[in-house]
Amino acid sequence: MKRTIKPSIPERSEDPLIEVSLTVNGEAVTRKVSMRMLLSDFLRHELGLTGTHVGCEHGVCGCCTVHIDGKAGRSCLTLAAQANGADIRTIESVATSETVLHPIQQAFKECHALQCGFCTPGMVMNILSRFEEPGPLDLSDEGIRDMLSGNLCRCTGYINIIAAVRRAGELTGRT
Repeated sequence: MKRTIKPSIPERSEDPLIEVSLTVNGEAVTRKVSMRMLLSDFLRHELGLTGTHVGCEHGVCGCCTVHIDGKAGRSCLTLAAQANGADIRTIESVATSETVLHPIQQAFKECHALQCGFCTPGMVMNILSRFEEPGPLDLSDEGIRDMLSGNLCRCTGYINIIAAVRRAGELTGRT
């Protein structure tokens, strides 16, 4: 049986385009995109910010977590058009420089809290959102598990991730 190779997919769809203007990692960005384009695809394909990972595309795994107007949100469930006017923060903005990690990232490194690293950007963004909220943090095992409940990791078993969150609390003075 002869196999038929599908023709190449056009670079852009025939979807109606909409102009979106938002701030990403402190930089104003305006682009015309498909009305159906997801924020995760906008960040990855339009802006080249590939630190935002796409896992399940159903909002379950948390790999695509970014900050949308200061709160953790799933970029795979958000249309780029819905983010029009929003302030978006991705994992690329977290480290203070190319050589100095954010305390949460440092804690993940120190505690060996990652293996493949696919889930790590989403976890860091979720944890960072919780650390930036006012008020006390519950850094008990149960509190940390609750904090991580929206993020799935298939490699580590969470023991080192829990230790890393607790260590991040120490490094940031949130203990």
